[in-house]
Amino acid sequence: MSSSITFALLFCLLSLNPTSSSPTNRNNYVQNACSVTHYQDLCVKTLSPFSSVAKNSPSIWARAGVSVAITDNKDVLRYLLKTRLSTIGKRDRVALSDCRELLQDSLDSLHKSLAVLRRLRASEFQQQMSDLATWLSTSLTDKDTCLDGFKKTSTRSLTVRMIRKRVTTSLYVSSNSLALLNKLAANGL
Repeated sequence: MSSSITFALLFCLLSLNPTSSSPTNRNNYVQNACSVTHYQDLCVKTLSPFSSVAKNSPSIWARAGVSVAITDNKDVLRYLLKTRLSTIGKRDRVALSDCRELLQDSLDSLHKSLAVLRRLRASEFQQQMSDLATWLSTSLTDKDTCLDGFKKTSTRSLTVRMIRKRVTTSLYVSSNSLALLNKLAANGL
């Protein structure tokens, strides 16, 4: 038998290994992790790439949730920084300026959270969970405050509607990360 046929047969046998992580298992992992979140569809969509690594580990899911929140927050902040002031009214400009600052503060809180999640210790676990809950809650509050700034602004502006939509989605992603942290706090290390 040629070596290429042997290799092909070996590959086929290995792919049939029941202990490998099948798409169904990966889907079950992310579904289980996201079951504690308010925005489950968004959670599954954003976190499914982490399934094969995270499996049933609450600490890895919490880290993944914060990582996704950081990426999303950066994208929204980039969008806000690129938004041309000439496309919005004066009141919207003030809200946009405040929102940029709030999203930067939110990003700082998320980065602090990820740094702690990377070095969890059983001896400091309760204090770490308390700090993490504070920072992730602060991130949510920053985004909510940003949205409040646009409540009294023009609803006709496409730019303002896009800002609201993107910040709202970012708020949902951060909410999911807090829910995943709460699951970790309840389950322990």
